Amino acid sequence: MSTRFFTPALANRTLPLVRKIVEDILTKGKELRRIAGMRSDANHAELERLGNEIRLHIEELSAVGCEYKDWSFDVGVVDFPARIRGRHVYLCWRSDEDRVEFFHGVESGIAGRRRIPHFLLEDGTNLVSKRREAGPRQDSVNEEVEASGDR
Repeated sequence: MSTRFFTPALANRTLPLVRKIVEDILTKGKELRRIAGMRSDANHAELERLGNEIRLHIEELSAVGCEYKDWSFDVGVVDFPARIRGRHVYLCWRSDEDRVEFFHGVESGIAGRRRIPHFLLEDGTNLVSKRREAGPRQDSVNEEVEASGDR
């Protein structure tokens, strides 16, 4: 399966749908945790139903091209595949945030989150040429996100 790479602008355009799906995951995930805590065999069918519904919502996010990451169902974290300076990274959004404004490396996870440079948040259409116009790299603010569509 090919990976869809997002710009910050594209990831932010998907947020209305992603936010709704994550709300559903969190609601069902918290209910699943509550019922699982009761430790009763009678709850098995309900746990299975909730688990299947959560799985379907995760598949919805996958169809959009992003990945759900909060298995404790506390806040809802979603990663959007992207490229910064040719390196595969994730644009990272938490359900308590208004916009996608952070990214992290593939290996570092949410603990390695850094703010996306402001100039990349303004326009997601031609980020590679903006970097070339900016000249040589002076600091980490000159990193760019490359949009690739479906690959």
